[in-house]
Amino acid sequence: MPGKKRLLHVVLLCICAAVGFSACGEDAEQAQLLAVAAKSKRRDAPAQKTPFGQKASDYVLTFAEEFDRYNGALWTDHLWYEDSHPTKNYTVENGVLKIWPQRDASGKFFNRTLVTDGKFEQKYGYFEMEAKLPRGKGTWPAFWLFAHPGNRRPEIDIMEAYPGGVDPWGYTDDSGVSRPTAYGATVWRDEGVSAGGRQIDARRDLSAKFHKYAAKWEPDRVTFYLDGKETYSVDVRMDDPMFILVDLWFGSSSGEPDDTTPTGKSNSYEINYIRAWQFRHRSHH
Repeated sequence: MPGKKRLLHVVLLCICAAVGFSACGEDAEQAQLLAVAAKSKRRDAPAQKTPFGQKASDYVLTFAEEFDRYNGALWTDHLWYEDSHPTKNYTVENGVLKIWPQRDASGKFFNRTLVTDGKFEQKYGYFEMEAKLPRGKGTWPAFWLFAHPGNRRPEIDIMEAYPGGVDPWGYTDDSGVSRPTAYGATVWRDEGVSAGGRQIDARRDLSAKFHKYAAKWEPDRVTFYLDGKETYSVDVRMDDPMFILVDLWFGSSSGEPDDTTPTGKSNSYEINYIRAWQFRHRSHH
């Protein structure tokens, strides 16, 4: 059914539902048509999700986490080699995943990692996250791809930020709180074996608003993007399917968290969506 006619049909069916099916034909037939219309709407919706700044016709959507709820069928809240920390410091609300700095019962900050390990993985394609980063010394938010086949550890770090690191990783505001202005993008052939990496200076406070962090993974190259603009590329061959990770860890170039590090939900690593696409053309497979 052409688009306009289908829309008119759905509107008429909704009117019929409001006044009672008895005035519009058989109940069963109308109910079936409404169900078909609803299913069609759900099926058409993903087509609108295209990689930001990319040619939509080059891609097919394979993963769309919009965070309407926490979906345990997609995510595990710990890595394969460690248990989930019992202190709750993440939630999904108002269509956003939030992970925040928190001290546990012993007074220590602890890491939180959400992964699709064993639930979704992909070889090649375009991977994108829209997020707002947390503030504070020691915070280390990240978005990356990873695999652990045998003893190998291939990895693509799409975004790793270190607000507490020295300029230009970030700066300290008037209240003494560290804010991120840069992040790292890195490709690892294996643990400790870097294929290339770069510190990307965004020249803006990445905790102030949402930005899009992405990577296009091709058979012989990985290209990184910020808000649809290319920032860095690495000529490298990575052949292992990888799963998706988002985490809020502490330390590394961000230093150790302290009393200046804001805790609680109001200082969350906020993720609006995570999406992945595969290349439409066979030449990329």
